[in-house]
Amino acid sequence: MRIAEIFRSLQGEGLLTGADSVFVRTSGCNLRCRYCDTVYASWTPEGENLSVGEIVDQVDRLAKPQAAGHVVITGGEPMLFAELILLCAALRRTGKHITIETAGTLYLPAKCDLISISPKLSNSTPSPDIAPQWTRRHESNRHAPQVIRQLVAEHEYQLKFVVDCPDDCREVEMYLSEFPEIDRDRVMLMPQGTDADELAERAAWLELYCVEHGLKFCPRRQIEWFGSVRGT
Repeated sequence: MRIAEIFRSLQGEGLLTGADSVFVRTSGCNLRCRYCDTVYASWTPEGENLSVGEIVDQVDRLAKPQAAGHVVITGGEPMLFAELILLCAALRRTGKHITIETAGTLYLPAKCDLISISPKLSNSTPSPDIAPQWTRRHESNRHAPQVIRQLVAEHEYQLKFVVDCPDDCREVEMYLSEFPEIDRDRVMLMPQGTDADELAERAAWLELYCVEHGLKFCPRRQIEWFGSVRGT
């Protein structure tokens, strides 16, 4: 698997916010989000090819001392790599709680404890002025209903939507109407932004919207705690 970075930090988003975790970031993605904050794993992928055994060894070293019991496999898009199946199996044998973070456009039968799905709204599509080769490709690939249904049916799950403006909230509602099986209590709206001030500005109205519409507000605590830097 091509790996951009492996590091230990606190989970900053979702149901497990605050959990001491080792993050395994795969490098490579089938999408190109306009607001991507890990370009080194998508737009300009970098990293090294590691075997499953090498990844597990690094995770074990980082998890000690004061053992971190959570592992987050993120990207990029982890579902690009068939080795994900073997990696999850190996990590489960060591007793780790595994979260897979995915855009929900690709499927692999990888076993995990939580599937964290970040469906991409229209606000994610890059402008043709910036990336014409990716605009149509991203737009045609960002929504895969059959994959969403399969992931939700097979796993404990959470959905996180990146929101820029109130119109995005209406798009979320349209999206959810397509999936009546999704529990709204597991749906989170997250403000788009890469600095604390920008996030706070959007959070001021988005948190209220979530309360009024029975959804969860998802702050990006890692940016509040550490800033928008690698290895956090």
